[in-house]
Amino acid sequence: MRVLHVITGLGMGGAEQQLRLLLRHVPATCDVLTLTNAGSVARGITADGTRVTDLGMAGNRDVTALPRLVRQIRAGRYDVVHTHLYRACLYGRIAARAAGVRAVVATEHSLGDSQMEGRPLTPGVRALYLAGERLGRVTVAVSPAVGARLHRWGVPWQRIRVVPNGIDAARFRFDPAARAAARAQLGLPEDAFVVGGVGRLTEGKRFDVLLRAAAQLPSDVRVLLVGAGPQEAGLRRLAARLGIADRVRFAGETTHEDGVDGGGAGSDESGGSGGSREGGGSGGGDGWAAAHLPSLLAAMDTLASPSPEEAFGLALVEGLASGLPVLYASCPAIEGLPRGERTNSAYCESDPDAFAQVLYGLRQAGPPPHRTAPAAVRHYDITRSAGRLMDVYASALSGPNQEVNPR
Repeated sequence: MRVLHVITGLGMGGAEQQLRLLLRHVPATCDVLTLTNAGSVARGITADGTRVTDLGMAGNRDVTALPRLVRQIRAGRYDVVHTHLYRACLYGRIAARAAGVRAVVATEHSLGDSQMEGRPLTPGVRALYLAGERLGRVTVAVSPAVGARLHRWGVPWQRIRVVPNGIDAARFRFDPAARAAARAQLGLPEDAFVVGGVGRLTEGKRFDVLLRAAAQLPSDVRVLLVGAGPQEAGLRRLAARLGIADRVRFAGETTHEDGVDGGGAGSDESGGSGGSREGGGSGGGDGWAAAHLPSLLAAMDTLASPSPEEAFGLALVEGLASGLPVLYASCPAIEGLPRGERTNSAYCESDPDAFAQVLYGLRQAGPPPHRTAPAAVRHYDITRSAGRLMDVYASALSGPNQEVNPR
């Protein structure tokens, strides 16, 4: 089976990193085409042995890219075209149909109730999305919550499949030596209680809640923010106003593994920890040499996500794999687990006082004697996700879908 993945960009982001991980585990011959910004994730995919082509699209309205994309698809003689992210889904579906490919699959990585990929939803965006969606055969939702949102938009159940994001849990296994090294690198005292946040530094992630919560807590509490984005300067100013600037570390972009150039935490669905998907963006941070994400998670004592609207919550699953207790205002990945398996995690309203109260309790309890991942992490093993995706490809190739309720 030959599969072409079409994605808007390959700078830092959760969808971009997820694609790279899937490519390692999907038993198909794959190529990748990025409409723009063949950044650090593109270099990583190439290093893994998958061909990446940059179409060089100039912007959202660069329709001259469409015939070039059609030619690329025809030349590759692909069985399946799989699109990722809004712009690529729109152009990729049109081009695939024009090139004669009927098995067109799209993954919806970042659909919230009020935003898509960090941008506000408008009636025009929704109408254009639905028009393009009809040109495909299957739309993959990364969680049942995203599947339900798609259906409320008007996508029929029979066109929706749920394939959760996956992780390579072994990469996030807690390492005490990595914890010590990362703390030393970041200037974090060994006995500090470190509250972590992972994701793009955007308004919707509400990392200001963590800073306001930390300001209410004892001085041994530190905040470690992993990621970059347009809100970094504002968060720095807020930390200074709150009098905790010396207790906050901005780690900037990072990668899931050592030895990969560039990188980004890539652990949230609206762009990971990187800059703009359209142009790459700055890596941010305080100038330290970037540690990789598993080491930064090891340096934390808890991982907190005050974002009130998530499509999946991949960063929190990675935190669980590192043995961290996680707090969340929204996390379909955890909410989708059987109730008896939602261990080491707790819901917390996206409010500074609420987060401060729970964080204080965790600080008082101290670190656990053994830091291990809960069994529930197995639900999001990347090999499971890759297997389910292959089932989707087989279904798309076999013809019209039978009605399946993604719940």
